[in-house]
Amino acid sequence: MSLGSIRRRPVRRRWIFGITTAVTAALVVFLVASASGVLTGSPSKFESGNDPTTGLGNMVVDTAGNKDWASVTGDPRYAHITDLSNSQDNSFVSGQKQDTVCPDVDPAHSNPPKDDFTDVASFTESNTTTGDTYLYGATIRVAPNGSASENVELKQGTAGTCPGSTLLARVAGDKLLAIDYHGGGSVVDFHVLTWVESGACNVSTDTAPCWGANSLTLTAAGAEGGVNGSDIAAAQNPISGVDIKAGQFAEFGVNLATAGVIPSGTCKAFPQTVWESRSSGSSFVSTTKDISIENKTISNCGEIKIIKRSSPRGLDQNFDFTSSLTNPPAPVNSQSSPFCQADNSPSAFTLNDKDGATGDSANNTEDCTNVQPGNYTVTEGADPSGFVFQTLSCTATGAGSSGAQDTTTLKQANITIAAGGVVTCVYTNKQQLGAIKITKQTTKSGHAGLAGATFTITKGGTPITGSPFTSGSDGTICVDNLGFGAYVVTETAAPNGYHLDDGTGHTVTVDNNAKCTDNPYVGETITFNDTPLTDLLLHVNSEAANGTKSSIDCVDSTNAEIGNSPAGSPANPVDPAEVRADPTHGAALMPGTYTCTVVIDP
Repeated sequence: MSLGSIRRRPVRRRWIFGITTAVTAALVVFLVASASGVLTGSPSKFESGNDPTTGLGNMVVDTAGNKDWASVTGDPRYAHITDLSNSQDNSFVSGQKQDTVCPDVDPAHSNPPKDDFTDVASFTESNTTTGDTYLYGATIRVAPNGSASENVELKQGTAGTCPGSTLLARVAGDKLLAIDYHGGGSVVDFHVLTWVESGACNVSTDTAPCWGANSLTLTAAGAEGGVNGSDIAAAQNPISGVDIKAGQFAEFGVNLATAGVIPSGTCKAFPQTVWESRSSGSSFVSTTKDISIENKTISNCGEIKIIKRSSPRGLDQNFDFTSSLTNPPAPVNSQSSPFCQADNSPSAFTLNDKDGATGDSANNTEDCTNVQPGNYTVTEGADPSGFVFQTLSCTATGAGSSGAQDTTTLKQANITIAAGGVVTCVYTNKQQLGAIKITKQTTKSGHAGLAGATFTITKGGTPITGSPFTSGSDGTICVDNLGFGAYVVTETAAPNGYHLDDGTGHTVTVDNNAKCTDNPYVGETITFNDTPLTDLLLHVNSEAANGTKSSIDCVDSTNAEIGNSPAGSPANPVDPAEVRADPTHGAALMPGTYTCTVVIDP
C-alpha cells in the first residue's frame, strides 16, 4: 500500500505513504471546502463543494446564477454511469499490486454496500480566459459512507486497451486523484499522483512503471468537495432519481490546471476516467473496491476542421487559406498545440479537392486538434482562375464552441473553441464553365456556313471529351462545360468540295462563364474559312481515225503544271489528249487564273 492512514492534529493533517516497514515522506495537506462551495474561476460557478445554505453537499443550486447537478444534466459535457450494485460489480482483483500497467479486473465481484457505487456523474468545463479546465465528480453509494474515500484515475490511452479488457493501459503522465471525505464530508483531502515509467514509486518497494513517489496536495484554491449531511429526496436527485440517505452522495470539484493534470497553455486529453471506491481512510492501492469506467474525453482543447470542396467534386485545384492559428514550435508532434495533421504551418495552408469524387481526404481537409480555447478566424484567399466562391458553412459540437460565416468578408469563418469543442467549416467553390463556338464558312460572298468540317479541341495536348467534332448544317460547332483555361482548336478536314485553308492549331482562352444555350451567347468564338474547289477536264479527240494528234499543257499563274498536265507535247502529240485537275488527278483547283495550251497537229 502507499497512501496510509490520516493522522488528525489540531492544525494540520498528514497522509503517510508506505507499506509495513518502508515509509516515504508525504506532503502536508489541510483542506477545508470553501464557504461558497464554488471553485475560483469556475465559468458556471458550479457548486461542487459544501453548499453555503446547507453547509454540506447536495445536487441543486443554492445560489442564483450558479450551477449544480440539477442544471447540467442536459449539457453534452455531463456524463452519467449507472453502476451494477450486486455480485456483478467490476472491481480490481483483490490483493494484486496496482502498480501494473494493466490491473486485473474481476467482473463478478460483490462489494460492501458502503463502498459500492450505484451511480457516477461528471461534468467538465473550461475557462476561456485563463485556459483552466475544471472537473466535477459525483458518486452515489448503495449505503451511506459519510467519510468516503475514492480514486479518480484519468487515462490518456496512447497505448491502447489492456488485453481482454476495456481498461486503457496506463502510460506515463496518467493522473490519479486520491480523495478522502472526513467528518461526514465537511473536510476533504486531495492528492494527485502521476504514472511514471522510471524513478521512485509511491510504494517504495515497487519498481517503475508505477504511480510515482511525488504527490501533489491540493488546497481549497484548487479543489473542494463535500458529502450530503441530510437525506436527498428523489425530486432533488437529478442523477439517479431516487431517495438517498445522508452520506450516500459525495461530490467534488478540481481545477485541473492547479492540480497539474492539464496545465494552462498546454493541451491534454484523457479519453477514459476510472472511478474507484476505497474503504474510508485506507490505502489507495491495496483496498480499492468497486470501479466504474467512464469513456468520455476530458480535454482543455478543441478541434478546428476546415474542408475544401469543389463543385463539381474532384477537381484538381489548389485553394489557399490563412488563419489566426499560430504555428507550433518545432519539433512538431501529436502533443503540439495546435497539431494539424502533417501541416506544421496552420497559419497558411493549401487544400485541394482532387480526391473529392470518393469523399473528403487529407488533401482537402485541414484538421487541427489541440487547439487552445479561444477565438480564431480562417479565411479563404482569392478565387483561382475559373472558380467562384459559393458557400461557407460551419457546424459546432460541444458546449461553448461556435462557428459562423463573417457577413462582411463572406470567406472568413469566425470560430470560438471551447474545451472538447469541435468546429467544422466547409468551403465550396463552384467551377466556372465556359463554351467555345466554332463557325465554319465559305470564302465566297455571303460566307454561307459549311456542314461536314471536322475539328479537334485539346487542352494541355489532350483531346477533350467528344473530340473530334463535326460542323452541323449551319456550319457551327458549340462545346460547353469547359473549365477555364487555354484550348487549342484545329481544323482537321474540310467539307467535300472545299479546300482546308488553315490546318494550324489556334489557341482559344476560355475565361467567361457561358453555355451554348445562352441567349445572347457570351462564350468564346472562332471562325474558320474554306475555299470552294473546281475540277478541270480538258479533252481533245480527233474526229477522223488517225486524222490528228494533239498536246495539252495547263499551268497556273506561277507557270506550275496542274493536275496530270501535260498530255503529250508538240513534238510528241497524242490522240486523244486529256488533262484533268481533280482530287484523283493532282488536286481540284482553287479560284484563280489557269492557262491551257492546246496544239493540234494534222
